[in-house]
Amino acid sequence: MEIAHLSSISHRILVVGSSNTDMVVKTKTLPRPGETVLGGAFLMNAGGKGANQAVAAARLGGEISFICKTGRDIFGQQAVQLFQNEGIDTSYIFTDPDHPSGVALITVDEQAENCIAVASGSNAHLTPADIISVESAIDEAGYVLMQLEIPMETVEYVADAAYGKGKKVILNPAPAQTLSNTLLSRLYAITPNETEAAIISGVAIVDEPTAIEAARTIAERGVPHVIITLGAQGALIYSGGQATLIPAPKVEAVDTTAAGDVFNGAFTLALSEGADLVEAVRFACKAAAISVTRIGAQASAPYRYELTE
Repeated sequence: MEIAHLSSISHRILVVGSSNTDMVVKTKTLPRPGETVLGGAFLMNAGGKGANQAVAAARLGGEISFICKTGRDIFGQQAVQLFQNEGIDTSYIFTDPDHPSGVALITVDEQAENCIAVASGSNAHLTPADIISVESAIDEAGYVLMQLEIPMETVEYVADAAYGKGKKVILNPAPAQTLSNTLLSRLYAITPNETEAAIISGVAIVDEPTAIEAARTIAERGVPHVIITLGAQGALIYSGGQATLIPAPKVEAVDTTAAGDVFNGAFTLALSEGADLVEAVRFACKAAAISVTRIGAQASAPYRYELTE
């Protein structure tokens, strides 16, 4: 993928979202309700969908600013230091004196499937008032990337403000929630997985035709570009009334925890460099495929050179 000559503003990406510390236990099987399973390795990693996506885009060469809210604790301090180490602009990160940093408890089984419980902490207190105080971050970006681990009113405020300023807003609607038509109409692209697409569209996805139907339904609610991620099958693009399936590279998955986040960071990065939708999704599928061969969230995000080898 060749990098187009773009202005610094059109090239810069603003990520608005969550930052968590992930506590991961590897197990043979995922526990059922009421069951205790003995696990193997324990890992503590930097995570949170917003942070994961910001790091993924930064490692691939993006100019990234990040708006999030962390607690006044060691988890928050370590997170900000890690973002700075990745070259991310941390000048818009808030410290919450009243709530702890977010934490996620993750179990990963031998098939690389996972279950996750999140204590949102300070993420749940990133407000529209916070965004208003740093709205210059939106002015300085060409693309705004968000998820749903922060309050919906904040997501809606950012989307509305960015849309009004002519920015391209990309929403990864995770964790799955219903979305208003007003929010959808402010988006340039939306990137649900199958579960999220089914909730937004009301169409159960069981195969490619139903995935296309779900994407069409979402597009009809006002989103120009719908990309449904399909795991090992790749991703479906629905744009301009046409559907295109982009296959994913075949790999041996070890941990799928942040695959969607890596996809979104890579997808937005590619768009910011001038790629078209097909090129951007193909690039994102490749980045996500590399990430599932490694354990961890941000730790699994590949560097640019790894996609060209």
